[in-house]
Amino acid sequence: MTSVSPDARRIWRAARAPLFIAVVLVLGAVVLTLARDTGTHGALDPGSADPGGSRALAKLLEGQGVRIVTTHTVDDTREALGANAEATLLVTDPSLVEPALLARLRGSAADAVFVGAGQDVLDLLLPGVVVKGQEDPSVRSPDCTIAVAVAAGDAVLGGLEYEAHGRGRPCYGGSLLQLTGSTTLLGDGTPLTNERLGDQGDAALSMRLLGRHATLVWYLPSPGDPAAGVTQRPLLDLLPRSWLFGAIQLGVAAVFLALWRARRLGPVVAEPLPVVVRSAETTEGRARLYRRSGSAAHAAGLLRQATIDRLLPELGLGAGAEPAAVLSAISARTGRDAAPLLYGPAPEDDASLVRLADELDRLEREVRGS
Repeated sequence: MTSVSPDARRIWRAARAPLFIAVVLVLGAVVLTLARDTGTHGALDPGSADPGGSRALAKLLEGQGVRIVTTHTVDDTREALGANAEATLLVTDPSLVEPALLARLRGSAADAVFVGAGQDVLDLLLPGVVVKGQEDPSVRSPDCTIAVAVAAGDAVLGGLEYEAHGRGRPCYGGSLLQLTGSTTLLGDGTPLTNERLGDQGDAALSMRLLGRHATLVWYLPSPGDPAAGVTQRPLLDLLPRSWLFGAIQLGVAAVFLALWRARRLGPVVAEPLPVVVRSAETTEGRARLYRRSGSAAHAAGLLRQATIDRLLPELGLGAGAEPAAVLSAISARTGRDAAPLLYGPAPEDDASLVRLADELDRLEREVRGS
């Protein structure tokens, strides 16, 4: 007989096309990653030239004599603030840092600006300050007496809107809140980004907020910083949205590949058997198996059922006829009671099985001859 199992050559022929496509995709991704501008890092990153980055603001501040120290961990931020007695602290994502640590960092800075601080952070960091809503970025008027806002005029702000009864002065509808102790809350980082820095008074507002001291500690919290004290977020929350879209596209491609390579189900195709086996040999083979396993009762059941199936058409009965109907029809044809023969106890040994087979043959002949 010829083996139908796929060999290495057939497997390679089937897999080389998908493997080639996968290699091209991986190499393309690597080339695109390496070809990207090294100045693109992330949102509100002073070294990023992306629309959501803040390189333009960083260059303006440096042009005004402000020294920017970029940090990514609590320890580095604490060290930078300790080395500069008068410094402004900017925290771009307070949710990644334990509020108690943020409070200590704020105490080490002359001024502090927190971007997008949620209610869970405010409850411990600034009790009494609440988030009253959230709006998309839009052009807003200061509507307050804070000097930096009045000097900047209309600006594009949005995100969270804060409210503090008797503790602070809200501007721009609450998207900017300045508290006693030189702490400022920004609803989001819109006015700090490269994309919006040139809109309205965003540049003036950002430079006045962050350029009040000679040193600006620009803290970009890292999700992997163990000193931040925040429970690690799920991996899916940390991946960029583009990775999610890429995973969906790969999933769709995998489905189409599976459909392309899957076995098509069609009509049944008759194939010649490699060996012709006579029915008598099959019967003898099964009989030997029954004898070897001592299954006299099972063999007797098969013989009885086969006899009944052959007698039903002779008796004018349909398939599935009740035993009482079968016995009544046989009795009417032959005048004998066939219950012990057809539905009696199973034989205990081979000799009893042989006698049962002979009796079944005799019964079948009587029914056919009557």
